[in-house]
Amino acid sequence: QVQLVESGGGLVQPGGSLRLSCEASGSTLASYNIGWFRQAPGQEREGVSWISRSGSSTRYADSVKGRFSVSRDGAKNAVYLDMSHLKPEDTAVYYCATDRFATGSFTVAAYDYWGQGTQVTVSS
Repeated sequence: QVQLVESGGGLVQPGGSLRLSCEASGSTLASYNIGWFRQAPGQEREGVSWISRSGSSTRYADSVKGRFSVSRDGAKNAVYLDMSHLKPEDTAVYYCATDRFATGSFTVAAYDYWGQGTQVTVSS
């Protein structure tokens, strides 16, 4: 059973950048397609980005397209979400999750294992 841990969150000013990391224990992340989701207070969890096992395919929500970039490093058993030009509306808890069946969807139910999340706050 894979256990995911997100890190890299924090407080950043609008227009700033952050790199979030998703790391796994108990298994190799290379075995999984990975999705990034976020959830703001009072809001439903929404998909942000997705990356295939090989890293050759990616997907982004329209709200972050051109600002966020997802990548992976097999040697470090990690998946990254590089966020730039951050906006206050990006404030949320960010989660990574495994998409075992390569759906590439942003449907929460399509993902099996989830990390506990890392808080990103964009504020001046």
